[in-house]
Amino acid sequence: MDNKEKYRQLCKKETSIPIFSRDWWLDATAGEDNWDVVLVEKGGEIFASMPYMVTKRYIFTYLCQPILTQKLGPWIKYPPGQKYDRKLGYENEILKNLIEKLPKADIFSACFDYSITNWLPFYWQGFEETTLYTYVIEDLSDIEKIFKEMASDMRNMIRKAEKSVIVKESFDLELAYSLAQMTFDRQNKKIPYTLDMFKQISEACFAHNAGKIFIAEDSDGNQHGMSFMVYDENCAYYLIGGGNPEYRNSAAQDLLIWHMIKEAAKLTKKFDFEGTMLPMVNKTFRSFGTIQKSYHSVQKIYTKKYKISKLSQKFLQALME
Repeated sequence: MDNKEKYRQLCKKETSIPIFSRDWWLDATAGEDNWDVVLVEKGGEIFASMPYMVTKRYIFTYLCQPILTQKLGPWIKYPPGQKYDRKLGYENEILKNLIEKLPKADIFSACFDYSITNWLPFYWQGFEETTLYTYVIEDLSDIEKIFKEMASDMRNMIRKAEKSVIVKESFDLELAYSLAQMTFDRQNKKIPYTLDMFKQISEACFAHNAGKIFIAEDSDGNQHGMSFMVYDENCAYYLIGGGNPEYRNSAAQDLLIWHMIKEAAKLTKKFDFEGTMLPMVNKTFRSFGTIQKSYHSVQKIYTKKYKISKLSQKFLQALME
């Protein structure tokens, strides 16, 4: 049995593996033949894993994470009752082992779950790190308390939206995609995933009872916006949101988020907004009574040819400015 098959078996029984690291998610986002995994095993038991997507761009090989995948870093199984110093030592050894098992490539890049706070073994192996932030509601057990802890202006926006639109679950993937695309069109950006990819991910989530799509619609049948939530046994994630710019003042997007949170409370323990570094989005996510969580994005350039290529690109860009 190869690593990939062992990992598929692990994903079937280990519910602490985040949805973005599960084998079926990687099949849907990367393609079944385009990802692999390194494992740390002892006595036939897996104690750590780190999946990655393999992709080629020009002459370069990347180990990275697929589109719409928030994080794809290490998963570690800890022995019970470890003291803190023993835990750190255990992490250092496990992570070092994972790093050494990675295949040859020009570059490695991945974002870790915020539960992985120790990236020192990657630093010691020449990796670089960028700190990013997400926003999380850590306890979904009391939905009334969550609403009370929101910023007052957000509560008012939700009440306003409730007067003009209703939120319903939808399986109309083309409609949902078109609403997501409108947000990118408004910003003069190209949507980074195709309709086929959107359908593939959605259908995989539906098949594994791990995703819901919601549409906000008014009494005249106008669709104001959409949201796509994915979830596992431990957390729900705000994967995609978008809407018709003609109805931006309806506050439908705020109501859609609140609806996702209420639905997530029936299904799992936490709600992760998937993070942002944009000031206005940051303000919106904070107003839902969230807690800011930092997480690590690590990268390593392995080959001189890639470093030279990047330096050449920067040089050419500087000449054109």
